[in-house]
Amino acid sequence: MRRAYSVGQVRAAESALMAVLPDGTLMQRAAYGLSVALSNFMGFVYGARVVLLVGSGDNGGDALYAGVFLARRGARVTAVLLSDKAHPEGLAALRSAGGRVGSAEDVPGADVVVDGIVGIGGRPGLRPDALEVVELAARHGVPMVAVDTPSGVDVDTGETPSPHVRADLTVTFGTHKVCHLVDPAAAACGTVHLVDIGLDLPDLVPAAEAFQAADVRALYPIPHGESDKYSRGVLGLMAGSSQYPGAAVIATSGALGGPVGMIRYGGPDSVAADIRAVHPEVVHGEGRVQAWAVGSGLGQGFDRQAVARLLAGPEPVLVDADGLSAIDGPLEAPALLTPHAGELGRLLDVPRAEVEARRLEHARTAAERFQATVLLKGSTTVIAAPDGRVRVNTNASAWLATAGSGDVLAGLCGSLLASGLSPFDAAAVGAYLHAAAAHLAADGAPLTAMTLAAHLPAATRHTLIDQ
Repeated sequence: MRRAYSVGQVRAAESALMAVLPDGTLMQRAAYGLSVALSNFMGFVYGARVVLLVGSGDNGGDALYAGVFLARRGARVTAVLLSDKAHPEGLAALRSAGGRVGSAEDVPGADVVVDGIVGIGGRPGLRPDALEVVELAARHGVPMVAVDTPSGVDVDTGETPSPHVRADLTVTFGTHKVCHLVDPAAAACGTVHLVDIGLDLPDLVPAAEAFQAADVRALYPIPHGESDKYSRGVLGLMAGSSQYPGAAVIATSGALGGPVGMIRYGGPDSVAADIRAVHPEVVHGEGRVQAWAVGSGLGQGFDRQAVARLLAGPEPVLVDADGLSAIDGPLEAPALLTPHAGELGRLLDVPRAEVEARRLEHARTAAERFQATVLLKGSTTVIAAPDGRVRVNTNASAWLATAGSGDVLAGLCGSLLASGLSPFDAAAVGAYLHAAAAHLAADGAPLTAMTLAAHLPAATRHTLIDQ
């Protein structure tokens, strides 16, 4: 699992470590790791033209000392000072190693520009002089490597309310930060490379987590020798309508790609016939279930009272798409809501653009307001629990932006709920496998929702076995 910590948590851990290390050790560790990452990024060092954008904080010091390591190996290193309070020892060391102080005119001919403008304590946005140099590098297509975080993003929220650096590579130290995982800031980080500097964070609750394959393996409900279709879980599915019958077929396909043992469909006879034509194993009618998945393709005229009864019942309920409009307050049932930004905006009565700009904040707000786990779909999926825990899925494929993809996710997460996972775990496991299936199904080309669902077993096998 990748764990991200808040600025306050990182600062405290750094202070504790610096108290037992010789002065400057932590910065030297960070700078050396940065220099190695820069060497690998460029593919060569001798003769490389490296421009350091140096601000007043420790990030500027990290950049200067990384420049020292590179200059000693034959790189031509130039520091552009964006503050009169640049790290004095680092600057002196760079000059002693053969580096020099230059100006923005050195940027267009560089092989790489290193963003050491502000650190994790900086405010969102860039000062005009810094922004001018950053934009100059972008206009000339010079690759940008950010030190710790791209300057100008909000480190603790992932928001980007003001102009900021857009990096090709971000080299971070000790641990990931929230902005590395949560969009829109995550998109500005490029590839994120973590350098171990010895931070000790074992007892702290992370600000956000990102699942890896091992985390999915630890939670996935694998049947055993005594399992039967009922013990594996029965999912009740309330989806589809005469207007959107395909949504029910697609959601069913997503659910059957999960661990559930049986599906009971509760909906119109005509839609049930469409489902049975593709999946004859699905049962149409009432009966006991371990969880419900409701909402996909219900249309505007669905029975809101029926959904409300489920939300007040004992079984866990996943609510997607049209079903979300039945929610108006805290929920009694263990619930997982799976909105996209527009749907979450309607739930919270805020514009969609506001949700997209402040994804973490609004997912957390909804989770607390409705006392439900919220899976906010997007390029990075944000999963917020009512108790404040956050998970993020970062391995999605852009080809997932296709009709019916969300119905597959709803069915899959409903299947995981019925198999006994909590809403928070079902959301994290489902989002990971949904994205893994997309990578297999797309393979660099367009996909359809049904193709996506068909690849869920292979994605699960690869995640659980073929590692």
